[in-house]
Amino acid sequence: MSGSSGEQAPAYRSILSIGDETARVQALNEHLSTRSYVQGHALSQADVDVFRQLSAPPADTRLFHVARWFRHMEAVLGEPCGRQASRGRRGQPQWSPPAGSLPCKLRLYNSLTRNKEVFIPQNGKKVTWYCCGPTVYDASHMGHARSYISFDILRRVLRDYFGFDVFYCMNITDVDDKIIRRARQNHLFERYRAERRRAAQLLDDVHAALQPFSVKLSETTDPDRKQMLESIRRAVELAAGPLERAVRDGLPAEEADRCAEVLMEEAKDVLSEWLDSTLGSEVTDNSIFSQLPKFWEEEFHRDMETLNVLPPDVLTRVSEYVPEIVNFVQRIVDNGYGYASNGSVYFDTVKFASSERHSYGKLVPEAVGDQKALQEGEGDLSVSADRLSEKRSPNDFALWKASKPGEPSWPCPWGKGRPGWHIECSAMAGTLLGASMDIHGGGFDLRFPHHDNELAQSEAYFDNDCWVRYFLHTGHLTIAGCKMSKSLKNFITIKDALKRHSARQLRLAFLMHSWRDTLDYSSNTMESALQYEKFMNEFFLNVKDVLRAPVDIAGRFEKWEEEELQLSESFQERKAAVHEALCDNVDTRAALEEMRALVGQCNLYMAARKAARRRPSRALLEGVALYLTRMLKIFGAIEEESTLGFPVRGPGNSLNLESTVMPYLQVLSEFREGVRKIAREQNVPEVLQLSDALRDCILPALGVRLEDREGLPTVVKLGDRETLLREREEKRRVEEEKRKKKEEAARKKQEQEAAKLAKMKIPPREMFLSETDKYSKFDENGLPTHDSGGRELSRGQAKKLRKLFEAQEKLHEEYLQMAQHGGCQ
Repeated sequence: MSGSSGEQAPAYRSILSIGDETARVQALNEHLSTRSYVQGHALSQADVDVFRQLSAPPADTRLFHVARWFRHMEAVLGEPCGRQASRGRRGQPQWSPPAGSLPCKLRLYNSLTRNKEVFIPQNGKKVTWYCCGPTVYDASHMGHARSYISFDILRRVLRDYFGFDVFYCMNITDVDDKIIRRARQNHLFERYRAERRRAAQLLDDVHAALQPFSVKLSETTDPDRKQMLESIRRAVELAAGPLERAVRDGLPAEEADRCAEVLMEEAKDVLSEWLDSTLGSEVTDNSIFSQLPKFWEEEFHRDMETLNVLPPDVLTRVSEYVPEIVNFVQRIVDNGYGYASNGSVYFDTVKFASSERHSYGKLVPEAVGDQKALQEGEGDLSVSADRLSEKRSPNDFALWKASKPGEPSWPCPWGKGRPGWHIECSAMAGTLLGASMDIHGGGFDLRFPHHDNELAQSEAYFDNDCWVRYFLHTGHLTIAGCKMSKSLKNFITIKDALKRHSARQLRLAFLMHSWRDTLDYSSNTMESALQYEKFMNEFFLNVKDVLRAPVDIAGRFEKWEEEELQLSESFQERKAAVHEALCDNVDTRAALEEMRALVGQCNLYMAARKAARRRPSRALLEGVALYLTRMLKIFGAIEEESTLGFPVRGPGNSLNLESTVMPYLQVLSEFREGVRKIAREQNVPEVLQLSDALRDCILPALGVRLEDREGLPTVVKLGDRETLLREREEKRRVEEEKRKKKEEAARKKQEQEAAKLAKMKIPPREMFLSETDKYSKFDENGLPTHDSGGRELSRGQAKKLRKLFEAQEKLHEEYLQMAQHGGCQ
């Protein structure tokens, strides 16, 4: 009811006081006309009181205010008008919706604000997302895995959990200073190797190459890079020694060739840089610069597929978007924010920053002016003195670079050149996603200058201030606490990492850390992931065992007791906690902990039911397992084909091994149980040993684990063959340690007993006589009376020795009795 009844009550009391109903209706019509009554107004208690005192709606058409009021009251109250309702018919009570609670909103950490912001796409549920892809000049490493697995998790959660329609775009940088330099160096080194120069010439060339390399080493200030360069020089010098001796001593050609090959490999980096510095300008074939990135892009995609990273909806390559990049640069120039200089085009940061519509350095304003970072962003081939002098301001950056000899080039209005690094993403993303995208992602180290420069040039092109709404940056990856870098040569490739751990285990390690924090790739990190995988997998296997137990359809649904109610309530609470965690910047670490806690509660429930010899609730456990499976699928830790738990696949990953072989394994398990029962009853230990060997030795090698339970059917579990074999070896190791400890304890006990027996054999008269280093005189019973210096023993010393003597008397007497009865040897 509306709170307006207090305001209307006096008028309605006046109307109700009129005795004649016709006059009462006329008064009500006048009152309603003064209220400017419209259908849908707030209902008051006074309205209801008057409505139930009237017998019928007015017949006089002039009283249209009352007629309309009657229709509204009947619709709202669900009862006929007048006193007839109060005389017999009961009306339907008014219904009110529950107050409910405010839904949890997804919040993402936005680097533009350095805060968690509520995520609101620009166009309903559609999300446009651009991700900076790799620069493909070498093998993909764990730093790449950190970014692309993390973004894959975020993308899957937004798409599959929150229900957004995500359009995901990623680029491949296949035109870049690093690629140009590496392609030239590889080409020149392979050409040099093919020439097969004489050993003496190779030594001369290596020494010549070491001179500029040593200069670079002396000028390097970064301690990590300096250490890396020193290790390279040391390795080259060590490899040169054997070849120098082979040449000096005139060793056979085969030996010299072998030493030369070793030196060639160790000196590859040094020789490549030397060759490039002297011959790099002669490399003019553009195909040389395309072969290298094409090869490594293929390897990158294979690595991403192996890691179960979803492919982008669209992939862009710099080499394919040069016309769009040229047009993009031209428009920036036309808008007044770019200028040509000596065949290159630069972005005018001063003019852009001074514009009222724009701001430069949105992400890291404190880094603006950092010349070291700016020059790293320009590239090694673009920071020469002549290039730096072309700029109006040191903070300006290249949109288009005039190509020098030994670099790929494309025609454009400013002469032959190539794109700058920052402009690539702006042009490609702008072409596909337009003037404003929802999400832009990349590694934390790309914030400045790369992403700040992207923002500036894109907003200069579109003449807006909102090219990106949410900037997401993944955290660094360290190797056992140390910075990882290709330039430092301390990186671990994805292929090498996958030799040690599965793609799922790597992903779980990332899920167990915040996507925006530094992640340390170490043995401790991976051990946590392995334990989590094992913990979850055991739960899934146990639930599958419960679900395989034969039962009729109706028997699947049993009455819930207090334990089931408690577990169900906890299940709902954990689901809500997971939801809150994902809403909080997609906090997968907290989500996984909630899932772990849920499994722990299920394990306690199953253990209690097992102890009570009662079946657990199939439906409840299946519901929990399906929920956890769904969440792990959303996180990309379970492939889509699995219906419950981690999938078990056969050769080629095409066969669902579990559904295929489990019926046969179940029959084998039941047959084995029957045989064991007969063997125990008939006392045939050989058969029991064969049954144990089947469980412990044969089946684990096939990826099958049997778990025997006293008084209950054997549990059959399918697992990873290598994991089961490791478990078997660990079990054997533990058992071997127990055996050794047992043997050691028995040996010590035997030695103690032997020592005791030897002591028992000594007559008490003789026990002190041999200790001449302590005593010099003894009495008639063999008890010492004087110490080694001839001094008489004190009463206290004599008393102590007397006690030892009496104790020995008892032991020796015990020995004599044992000997008399043949109890000792």
